[in-house]
Amino acid sequence: MADIWFYHLTSMPLERALPTLLSKTLEREKRAVVMTGVEERVEAINTLLWTYDAASWLPHGSKSDGDAEMQPVWLTSEDENPNNAQFLFLTDRAMSDKVGDYERVIMLFDDRDHDAVAEARTRWKDWKDAGHKLSYWQQTPQGAWEKKAES
Repeated sequence: MADIWFYHLTSMPLERALPTLLSKTLEREKRAVVMTGVEERVEAINTLLWTYDAASWLPHGSKSDGDAEMQPVWLTSEDENPNNAQFLFLTDRAMSDKVGDYERVIMLFDDRDHDAVAEARTRWKDWKDAGHKLSYWQQTPQGAWEKKAES
């Protein structure tokens, strides 16, 4: 069973939150898969991770880069884990049938997308019923994360 963390984006967009969360993942010497809802977002996130901070760099790759097994962060729209990641990041309403294969799953959803919020509630119930350990984190107005619930 995985630890599944729901990250409710209320004060900053995914493009600001994701690089920070991925940096923390790499600091813990963990590998990550970032799964998007559509292929077009893979390249957008790829560009983001190269450009989000002129003083920083996150090692990552996607199908267009190849060498998946060498990439600490793998970007994909497919339900795959070619880099043997321990953490799965679900963005843009992506859905994985393999959440139990990961140590931790981080589901990020935007407060401005009412369908995504409703979907997160449904997934909470389904994953709780499946026996996963769940945590719900919400952004403060300053952008920090505050745990609001767990199951």
